[in-house]
Amino acid sequence: MSIMIPAWIDGTLTPVEKLEAHQRGLRHKAVSVFVIRGTEVLMQQRAMGKYHTPGLWANTCCTHPDWDEAPLDCAVRRLDEEVGITGLPLTHRHHLEYRAEVGNGLVEHEVVDVFLGRAPQGLTVVPNPDEVMAVEWMDFHDLMAQVCNQPERFTPWLRIYLTDHAETIFGADLEQVAGA
Repeated sequence: MSIMIPAWIDGTLTPVEKLEAHQRGLRHKAVSVFVIRGTEVLMQQRAMGKYHTPGLWANTCCTHPDWDEAPLDCAVRRLDEEVGITGLPLTHRHHLEYRAEVGNGLVEHEVVDVFLGRAPQGLTVVPNPDEVMAVEWMDFHDLMAQVCNQPERFTPWLRIYLTDHAETIFGADLEQVAGA
């Protein structure tokens, strides 16, 4: 079954098959979620069966909205589908655009709505093995150091988010998350 996502072709938003959007490097809509708990960020290691960036560490979850799906609805849906988190309130934190090569001739040219969720104590995380091979709560400071020192372990979009947009994504929470 092919997944149709919203992409721009000649300036018009059009449903396009997801793989085709990446093969052609088309500008398309996306959603990313970061879940934090105190000074930690919930990270996922992408399953080896993913068609791009398998085995790399990424933010809590990310995806592409279905045609006519609102970004928040998409974020809530995908948080459940990837890591089994339900009922967590999300706050829209940023709207950004990036372009990155993700291997095998594929390009992510995404217009992203980024959401932040604050995990309560005892939050249950149940990774979907088709999507995620591991999850880990990483201290924000340690995560930033690892992204700097071992960038090849992380997805291109995560590196962009943390290098160029961390202050906007985490906003007032940045001092708490960074332990500053």
